[in-house]
Amino acid sequence: MSGHTENEITIKAPLDLVWDMTNDLENWPNLFSEYASVEILGREGGKTRFRLTMHPDENGKVWSWVSEREPVRATRTVTARRVETGPFEFMEIFWAYEEVPGGTRMRWVQDFAMKPDAPVDDAGMTARINGNSKVQLELIRDKVEQRAREQVSVAG
Repeated sequence: MSGHTENEITIKAPLDLVWDMTNDLENWPNLFSEYASVEILGREGGKTRFRLTMHPDENGKVWSWVSEREPVRATRTVTARRVETGPFEFMEIFWAYEEVPGGTRMRWVQDFAMKPDAPVDDAGMTARINGNSKVQLELIRDKVEQRAREQVSVAG
């Protein structure tokens, strides 16, 4: 068995701004509430290998892993995967961006499977990802929309 999630949000901001802010890995700790730090380990072509470290969880455990991410601006998509899988057998992530009336739709698709000894099973992780994605997407929307308002204010 495996897990699959799809979450999306519409952001009242131009696609270029949404793209630039959400693909600025070094700024992720300011964009997402769950990440304490991002360490860039290497870049090759359009692919970036990086270590994400989360804030401690409710039990005080700090989770950290290495991922690879490859944004392709021409197709407005990003593919990513965990290199250090931790409790996952695998984790693959797809981001898609689309201009829509009034802004940009950003969609996250995650496919994964948990290891048998993981602290949660596929269904539990699906619920956790769906709940957290909603929170993170709303935070990102609010921060990008704030930046868009600031740019309009400065330009006007």
